[in-house]
Parts: sequence; structure tokens; C-alpha cells
Amino acid sequence: MNGDLSALPGIVALTLGVGAVATAAMLAPAVALGFCLARGNFRGKALVQALVAVPMVLPPVAVGFALLILLGRNGPLAFVWSALDIDLVFSWWAAVIAAAVVGFPLLTRACEQAFGEVDVRFEQVARSLGLGPLRSFFAVTLPLARRGVLYGSLLAFTRALGEFGATALVAGIIPGRTETLALGIYSRVQLGDESGALALCAASFAIALIAMLVAEGWLRRSRP
Repeated sequence: MNGDLSALPGIVALTLGVGAVATAAMLAPAVALGFCLARGNFRGKALVQALVAVPMVLPPVAVGFALLILLGRNGPLAFVWSALDIDLVFSWWAAVIAAAVVGFPLLTRACEQAFGEVDVRFEQVARSLGLGPLRSFFAVTLPLARRGVLYGSLLAFTRALGEFGATALVAGIIPGRTETLALGIYSRVQLGDESGALALCAASFAIALIAMLVAEGWLRRSRP
């Protein structure tokens, strides 16, 4: 295995797929929650903000252990998985869920800040012109906050690419099924395959750099 790079394309593709699906899955809930936190002034708001941030400050292995319990056939949601006849633990979808959970706080807080910077008077004008709340949001608020939402999405995507602790516990390190770049680097270091680990590190760096360059370029073009 030492120096064998044949698995690199598959690992990169799997990692990109996990990151993309996880980001897409958390986008709508993060945008909705971020908007509510930016515009709402309700009792318990600070608690909601703290709960959203918890996965970001907890040890990743603790998040993974919690997911292992929730997604397992002996956990509190076992009746759901039995009814659907699915096994999420140690699967590709477990890696997606772990990546989404750890990236959700980043995307939500970015959306909250982006919506907080949108002047509410624009929304009030749209409402006065006959737009309902939903149409006003998609026609006025979201376009004005798009830069922050996009940047948060890319941060969540790159965070998903580098997720290790939670994914290792709930998805395992199964070549061809759940072995992402981060897990592949770890397994190769453990096996003494330094050249393989370095190749995966280089691929991780390249993907993260390209993602951030694309984001910065888009933000510069869209800046008024």
C-alpha cells in the first residue's frame, strides 16, 4: 500500500460528494433559522443561538458519539430506522449527516449576520408594494444577503471536507464507502504510508484553496 495512489481519485470524489450533499442539505434550514435569529426578538433566542453553536465547540468525537446513538438500531430513533428498513451507521449517508451537523453552525451564523446587515426598510417597501412575506424574502432580502449566504455555504463546505472526528465514529473508515480525505490521511499515517498521506493532504489543500479562491472571486465581482 505504501505509495499506492490508485485510490486517490475515488477518495477525492467521495469527499466532494459528501461535502456537496451535506451543504445542500443544511442550506435551507440554515437560511431559515439564520433569518429568524436575525429578525426575531423572542424569549429564548440566546438559548437557540447557543444550541446552534454547540456542535462547533464540542469535541468532534462527542458529536460523533451522539450521532452514533441517534442513528443506531438500539438508539431512541431505532423504531424509525426499523420502519424504514435502513442502516445509516457506517454508511455514506452517515458521513453526510456528520458533515452537515458540524458545518451547520458555521452556515447558520453566517446567514444570521448576512440577514442582520440587510436594511429592513427595503423589506417594508416591498411589502408596501404588495409583495407577501415569502415573495419579499426571495425577491429582496435573500438577494441582498446572498454574499454572506454564499460565503457561509463555502465555509460549511470546506468544513465538511475536513471533518474527521464525528465521521470516524459514526461512519467508520471503509475504503470506497466512507473513506474521505481526512479519514484517508489518518489511516495512511497509521499504516506508515507517508507518501499516500502527503498526497491526500495535497489534494485536501488544493480543494480548499480552489473553493476559497472561487468564493473570493465571486464576492469581489458581486461587491457593489
